[in-house]
Amino acid sequence: MPPTAALLVIDMQNTTVAMAHRAAETVAAIAGLSERARAAGVPVVTVRQRDEGMVPGTEGWQVAPELAPREGEPVVDKTTPDSFLGTGLDETLRTLGVTEVIVTGFATEVCVDTTARQALSRGYDLVVVADGHTTSVRTEEDVDLVPADRSIAQANAVYRMIGWPGRRIRVRAAADVDFAAPEGAPGVRPA
Repeated sequence: MPPTAALLVIDMQNTTVAMAHRAAETVAAIAGLSERARAAGVPVVTVRQRDEGMVPGTEGWQVAPELAPREGEPVVDKTTPDSFLGTGLDETLRTLGVTEVIVTGFATEVCVDTTARQALSRGYDLVVVADGHTTSVRTEEDVDLVPADRSIAQANAVYRMIGWPGRRIRVRAAADVDFAAPEGAPGVRPA
């Protein structure tokens, strides 16, 4: 049976977008992907972080306008890097019949990575959108952090190499994600 995909948009809120590396490019990639998903009837699930820096109802907590969920679309609020932990995400995806998640968002090495691995552990196939996730801009004080471009590239490389028994894992550019792909492979154009 072909996978049924859902697009996850993780933590693309005003506060995180303001500190994001290549913010405009990442937002544009996710916005285009979201529109194509909606046009194909693929669910777009928005995940929002809630903490002392992103308080519900504040401007910083709001999802970036270009990525704001449409009326009736699922929205999941979380308080940890794991979009599944203590949330209704798994139930939402299972109710929608989802078997494959297409992961985008902020931050590459924290919430995106944690959610992607948890999706695999919970039985979902995975597509990591190579140009659809980002991390924070690095400053001179961030000497112990890998430069942002390298962090993103490393995550993409890890997901190209990682094996997970019984799961299909792919890394694709946003332009190569095709929600109407033939041959029982929704989510990715043939490579």
